[in-house]
Amino acid sequence: MTPPPQKSQNLTVPPVINQTPPPQTFPESIPETEIGEIFTFEVVTVNNIGKIINRTPGNARQKIEDLGNGIKLEMVYIPSGSFLMGSPKNELHRYDAESPQHQVILKPFYMSKYPITQNQYLAIMGKNPSDFKGENRPVERVTWHNAKEFCQKLSEKTGKIYRLPSESQWEYACRAGTTTPFYFGETITSELANYNGNYTYGKAPQSEYRQKTTEVGIFPANAFGLYDMHGNVWEWCLDIWHDNYDSSPTDGSTWESPGNSNKRVIRGGCWCNLTRSCRSACRHSFYTYERNSRAGFRIVCLPGF
Repeated sequence: MTPPPQKSQNLTVPPVINQTPPPQTFPESIPETEIGEIFTFEVVTVNNIGKIINRTPGNARQKIEDLGNGIKLEMVYIPSGSFLMGSPKNELHRYDAESPQHQVILKPFYMSKYPITQNQYLAIMGKNPSDFKGENRPVERVTWHNAKEFCQKLSEKTGKIYRLPSESQWEYACRAGTTTPFYFGETITSELANYNGNYTYGKAPQSEYRQKTTEVGIFPANAFGLYDMHGNVWEWCLDIWHDNYDSSPTDGSTWESPGNSNKRVIRGGCWCNLTRSCRSACRHSFYTYERNSRAGFRIVCLPGF
């Protein structure tokens, strides 16, 4: 029997630290009008027991795609950069599939601010397969092929090239410059993400288990301005599943072969997962035809389209 949801912990929040982060810098080859409009948000950092110890204002740029009937798709500009992909061997509850750590260099791209929502999916696909209904909840019960078809139809509608992210694009975007297990710090609580709060990570206490998806955007963003990268729904990537990172690409591209093309990478964890599955480095796979309430997706687009 599934235990009843627990009441979330009341965290004591210290005073806001008025620290303005440096503005994002953009490649000279991409004019600011192409990058999009500025939006603001708040980035939080927690200590090893999950208490918020810092609140910092952040800003990023986004382009808005009109899907019709008042439905918008926000695509956030992710600047170029490099990062160390995978987890260190001393990271708590890591998997061997997260090795070896390796440097990846990426060009800029856009990523959807949230996992694709049910109203966005309905606008493009004409149906909503989700178990947990709600216009602004992430769409779920989508196969990898469904997600690919969404990208194809959206591309045809807009004249731009949309696709699923590569695995390295996903982790780079999730980390947003951090090296900790989660983009907000060393641990996770249900005040920060939607997962199975009956399970803990590190020294954080038990917290709420909601037993369903939640609306996108209600938890803190990362420093790139992306929401729900930890928990809520697993997110499909383009890459074929490989058991480790031996011979993986280092330029942000999709890892196509060799491997089992019937299994594709999923990232981010979901509403019913343990904490270890929600870490930035965690990687698993589903069969491309799997359809369940744990799997959704977000999309990317390259500048210039």
